[in-house]
Amino acid sequence: MNFKNHYLQIVYRVVLIVFPSIAVGWTLAKGLSLPVILLCLFCIVPVVINLVYYLNTSNRKISYFLESVQNDDSALTFSTDVSNRPVLEIYMGLDKVNKQIQKLKIESRQQEQYFQTLLEHVATGIMTFDARGFVLHANSAAKKMLGVEILTHLNQLEKVNLNLFQSIRNIQPFEQKLVSVATEQGTIQLSLKSASFKAKEKDLMLLSVQDIQNELDEKELDSWMKLIRVLMHEIMNSIAPITSLSESMCKFFTVNGRPALPEEVNEATIQTTLRGLNVIREQGNGLMLFVESYRKLTRLPKPDKKTFRLDNLVNRIKILYSSLENSEKVKLTVAVTPSEMELIADENQISQVLINLVKNALQANEKNPDGKIQIAAGFNSDHRAEIRVIDSGPGIPDAILEQIFVPFFTTRENGSGIGLSLSRQIMRLHGGSLQVRSIPGKETTFSMIF
Repeated sequence: MNFKNHYLQIVYRVVLIVFPSIAVGWTLAKGLSLPVILLCLFCIVPVVINLVYYLNTSNRKISYFLESVQNDDSALTFSTDVSNRPVLEIYMGLDKVNKQIQKLKIESRQQEQYFQTLLEHVATGIMTFDARGFVLHANSAAKKMLGVEILTHLNQLEKVNLNLFQSIRNIQPFEQKLVSVATEQGTIQLSLKSASFKAKEKDLMLLSVQDIQNELDEKELDSWMKLIRVLMHEIMNSIAPITSLSESMCKFFTVNGRPALPEEVNEATIQTTLRGLNVIREQGNGLMLFVESYRKLTRLPKPDKKTFRLDNLVNRIKILYSSLENSEKVKLTVAVTPSEMELIADENQISQVLINLVKNALQANEKNPDGKIQIAAGFNSDHRAEIRVIDSGPGIPDAILEQIFVPFFTTRENGSGIGLSLSRQIMRLHGGSLQVRSIPGKETTFSMIF
């Protein structure tokens, strides 16, 4: 915007005021007649009025423009049919700014409409609400999964499902929850994830809602298939020798399709039969132990949760470690940060998990002359209590990394295959998880996350 002419107009009027004023002063100083003074004042007054009017005309338009912007009204227009060129330039400048604001508003609305359309088409439910529970936005997917047609306040969910309402109402920023909701089609599992942000000086919560029932069903089916394969493998390994020996012993006591007579049975046949029966007994005992291991896995007691200090637990594990075979060959270090850190859990069950992980780490380092094991406890990046068991063994190949938690899966000749499955089950009963990360040839880390 060019203000040069505008400034010249103001200077021109100021000059017309200044010179008559000097004349009045000079006249008074010389003591000249009153008519001359009145004449000078008569010249000054119209110029002052014109200057005030000139300035007010521009100021009024600028004021109207600023008020329209403040009131989000961009429909204000400025006439270009003005003879005064400086004023015309101001009007043209304001009109240009106004059109730019209109353009930005149109682009903003188009972008807002684009994102709204995008949110309506995603399968994940998205909703935002404030601290008082008022819902600012909820897409179709969110309303469908939450079982409402119109959602304006969280209190509406109380009639749909009390557990769902309480979970959403009490969810904390950056928290994740899993909620079961009964619908007409059956029970579904909803995954809730939250995040907080500020908009127009208001604290808002962004919540994503996802139906993970299909994923859980697929995972459950996959777990059952893996378990069935392992069970079939173990049972077939035990039953096959029994079946084979039974057939062989039947042949010993059958002659031409009839039962053998006492005189037809010699001592060698009896000795062979006894050996076969011993093998059958051993295989039967092995199968019984296998079934007992399965019972242990499926009948874990409910955790008796109490508050205890983690440093006491890891120090006790360190003492137990020194009594293990070959423990002097692999150094164990422990660290708890902060040292006064406490945990609410079943201390005996957590101790069972921890000693199992330490034993596995020790066995993994049997042939490693520089083997090291570390127990590190503290808070992770999500501010959750975590105990890590880190060893410098050969690591776990990617091909079997996902199978190590499958019941009865083992890579050791004398392993039962239930230690890690049992440990993960204990962590789940505590509302936590047992995770593994391995770098082959470098290290393996098991993380107990609470």
